[in-house]
Amino acid sequence: MFIQTESTPNPSTLKFMPGQSVLDVGTADFPNAEASAKSPLATRIFTVEGVSGVFFGADFVTVTKAPENEWDHIKPAILGAIMEHFQSGQPVMTGDAPEAHGNNNSAEDEGIVSQIKELLDTRVRPAVAQDGGDITFHGFDRGIVYLHMQGACAGCPSSTLTLKMGIENLLRHYIPEVIEVRPVAA
Repeated sequence: MFIQTESTPNPSTLKFMPGQSVLDVGTADFPNAEASAKSPLATRIFTVEGVSGVFFGADFVTVTKAPENEWDHIKPAILGAIMEHFQSGQPVMTGDAPEAHGNNNSAEDEGIVSQIKELLDTRVRPAVAQDGGDITFHGFDRGIVYLHMQGACAGCPSSTLTLKMGIENLLRHYIPEVIEVRPVAA
């Protein structure tokens, strides 16, 4: 098994591509070891000292390290953990992956919300997945779209620029009711 790695815009996060499917549907975010209980793979990766977050996409795993650790020291152990997992035959997840979109919106905004979700799914999420992350919808209230950044996007130095200059401009262009985009914590 050959696992490719790729840097992301977030210097604390690396993207690992095992050359096979990781999740069949959706994404899964594990911001800490306690959150990894439903994933044998995430649990195994968290055993590597210095790992502070794990995120799964369709065909990749992104791993975030603690600031005091160097990639040269922990990358080989992470590669080993991923390889061991896929060779073990264990499932990646023992439960369902979390939903990609929240449902925090009123009935009168339903049409706008479906347009926002459509644009996020077709234009935004594929682009951020290439960088090892994901963006999930959390709500729309009085012109403000609330989004949560995951994986390499969480804590990325350019995440504010991505939200404001990229996603906000895109949504405002196609949906005049959108005034602003704001990040939310998990």
